[in-house]
Amino acid sequence: MYCNYCGKVIQDDANVCAYCGKRVGAVTARRRLVRPRTGRKVAGVAAGFAEFFDLDVTLMRLVWLFAAILTFPLGIIGYVIAWIVMPEEPLPLPAASGAAQTTTPAA
Repeated sequence: MYCNYCGKVIQDDANVCAYCGKRVGAVTARRRLVRPRTGRKVAGVAAGFAEFFDLDVTLMRLVWLFAAILTFPLGIIGYVIAWIVMPEEPLPLPAASGAAQTTTPAA
């Protein structure tokens, strides 16, 4: 399989290109606008938008900062509304322990 962004050959089952870091394949179509649990500074709004639009998180934080400064109340209100409206990323499912399933009764 080839990366759609950089054109390099990648593994057939890869979700992310090892060379350019972009999402490839069907993973792109399943993205949702959520606030991630990791990599956030305040509420994860900028990180969520950066992941959704596949942009650098620093660039998205600068966009939110400029929006807050240039349109003083609107940028801040927009951030707070996005904080309230955007759902938080779901917790990962705990891995099932193999030891718990293979226990034998005591004699």
